[in-house]
Amino acid sequence: MHTIFRIDEIRKLEKKNPLYEVELKLTSDDDQQLRQLTDCIREESSGGTGWYRMGELLLTVGQFDKAEELYMALLEQASNDNDKAYIYNQLGWVKQGQGQYKEAVSFYEMSLKIKQKTLPEDHPSLANTYNNIALVYNSMGDYSKAVEFHKKTIKIKEKALSPDDPDLALSYNNIGLVYKNMGDYSKALEFYEKSLKIREKALPPNHPDLAYSYNNIGGVYYHMGDYSKALEFYEKSLKIREKALPPNHPALASSYNNIGGVYNNMGDYSKALEFYEKSHKIYKKALPSNHPHLASSYNNIGGVYNNMGDYSKALEFYEKSHKILEKALPSNHPNLASSYNNIGGVYNDMGDYSKALEFYEKSHKILEKALPSNHPNLATSYNNIGGVYNNMGDYSKALEFYEKSHQIYEKALPSNHPLLATSYICIGLVYNNMGDYSKALEFYEKAHNIYEKALPPNHPHLATSYNNIGGVYNDMGDYSKALEFYEKAHK
Repeated sequence: MHTIFRIDEIRKLEKKNPLYEVELKLTSDDDQQLRQLTDCIREESSGGTGWYRMGELLLTVGQFDKAEELYMALLEQASNDNDKAYIYNQLGWVKQGQGQYKEAVSFYEMSLKIKQKTLPEDHPSLANTYNNIALVYNSMGDYSKAVEFHKKTIKIKEKALSPDDPDLALSYNNIGLVYKNMGDYSKALEFYEKSLKIREKALPPNHPDLAYSYNNIGGVYYHMGDYSKALEFYEKSLKIREKALPPNHPALASSYNNIGGVYNNMGDYSKALEFYEKSHKIYKKALPSNHPHLASSYNNIGGVYNNMGDYSKALEFYEKSHKILEKALPSNHPNLASSYNNIGGVYNDMGDYSKALEFYEKSHKILEKALPSNHPNLATSYNNIGGVYNNMGDYSKALEFYEKSHQIYEKALPSNHPLLATSYICIGLVYNNMGDYSKALEFYEKAHNIYEKALPPNHPHLATSYNNIGGVYNDMGDYSKALEFYEKAHK
């Protein structure tokens, strides 16, 4: 059992002296709580013995570079196909953690190829590999591929498992996430609710996985712009986590963060900051100073200050975030691109367009290397660069980048995805600025048609859309039409 102590008491020796006396008590071999803890750790790192087990532990704690060294050495020594299939799978996990998604798919497929030779087509081990491949395609933005592999996973699990097995709930949850990313919110809710139904039957009411389900459903309502529903589910999730977890647990920080995001979108910036700072306080205590979650936390606080128009504060927090990411991630990781993008956004809002372009182009350079050519994040990147050129009054350049962006969105997303509507709005805006009002109306109306199908009737984006159309009629001198649309927006 090695030497393990319980901390009985901690006393400060003197008020002015930062020294503490810690009273320790040696544990015994029959300590039941310690036994349960070590059994749990043993079960979570049960992927084989010796170096294989060490590799799994390295992956669990996020030491991907060290895990890669170890697995490459084990691969050279592997003497049979079973060992190779396992190591290829683990290398896929490594590459996924490093943000190298193409390489991750390649390793997972090598593992799958070996398994398909030796296992029946409905073997649970194949389901796990299909699931891993699907998760990577989701990260790559190839949502149709992700759905394809998640469906393969679910097909096997529905045959092999009982209908209320928590593992099936996890698969429903995973495919729900892809549908959410595709903007198909009704499908996302359908699968998230299937997942929740199983978990409500199979798990105690304060189980963290239930909190996870409520959180995901809240996320769909958040993207639909139904903020009251989003808050309802985020608060259900938080209630469970507050009961089930210690007060400094990162999952609690995640809940505070999500609630902060809702208040931010509602324009209640003081509330947003309150929750983001609660989240940040936990992360600072619970995580090492270079952990990516801390970077996300700084990023979110920066976003609120940016929305409040406090650009110096926004830059301060975005740069804190970026500093962590530069240390923690490889130089071509997509999260670094997001960081450059956010800094570029602040400079754009400040009217410093040359600085904005500099950071947007740094972001774009990483994304071009890290992501497939039809990834939605690349489209967003082109869109942001187009926005700077539009602000500079270089409308031909703006159109060039907006159209590059739109071309990707059309290939990668379903025809009613809100991002396509945003793309139409950007193109419409350029035509409006150029004085080509018929073209502007054409694109604004395309955007509006998508919003009417995809969003609830009281979503703020619909108001913006009516406002844009009203603006064109106003510029055309058709004031009665302009008023009609402005009043729809105001309502």
